[in-house]
Amino acid sequence: MGRHSDDRAPTDGAPRDDRPVIAHARALVKTYGTGDTTVRALAGIDVDFVRGELTAIMGPSGSGKSTLMHCMAGLDDATSGTVVVDGEDVSGMSERQRTRLRRTRLGFVFQAYNLVPTLTAAENITLPLDIARRAVDRDHFDAVVDAVGLRDRLHHRPNELSGGQQQRVACARALVSRPAVVFADEPTGNLDSRSSGEVLAFLRRSVDDLGQSVVMVTHDPSAAAVAHRVVFLADGRLVGELAHPTADTILDALRELG
Repeated sequence: MGRHSDDRAPTDGAPRDDRPVIAHARALVKTYGTGDTTVRALAGIDVDFVRGELTAIMGPSGSGKSTLMHCMAGLDDATSGTVVVDGEDVSGMSERQRTRLRRTRLGFVFQAYNLVPTLTAAENITLPLDIARRAVDRDHFDAVVDAVGLRDRLHHRPNELSGGQQQRVACARALVSRPAVVFADEPTGNLDSRSSGEVLAFLRRSVDDLGQSVVMVTHDPSAAAVAHRVVFLADGRLVGELAHPTADTILDALRELG
């Protein structure tokens, strides 16, 4: 990927300044299958994700972007290499340790909302804390609910909410426990443009106003444009990044990737 502006950062995955890193991978490899059927989904990636920043991961279909996020979040085992999140070596953890990490230190937003249909919006939001038997910080709960704009929907169940409202409940659920990192995998994939805009605006506000760190996989240049930084993958490798992105500069970068 060529370098067209001062915002086009080096392609080594490191941030442009000395801001603290909340998560990083080194020499990360993930393969599936054996012998002639081996697929190398990640081919030795080094990447940093900065604390207090929204980073988007983009690339062509099959580039490894979701695999990278899943390995970073401890949802999948890397074949080799290291992953560190909030000072914890995820790659060296047992499955039980990774489960605890995901429950206590990470937040997740997926394309499917994954809400419990019999619970109200408020109960779905506090569910991770209830499972972990942790007290709800009511001030933070109120701040998250107000930021996501769901104050008047807290007593509604999922089937009484629109798709955009359900995804905002999922976002609030990911944030209420003050996780070290929120991992979002195509969070607007099932939403119309208006609802997508609402969810993306909330994810950005969670960083700017609440100090959250968010890593988001997306194929949509408009979605990635809300990020502080975009990293690009191709064929399982990190091939470039873009600071202060716009939809146009992202499209230019994707064209260079073919």
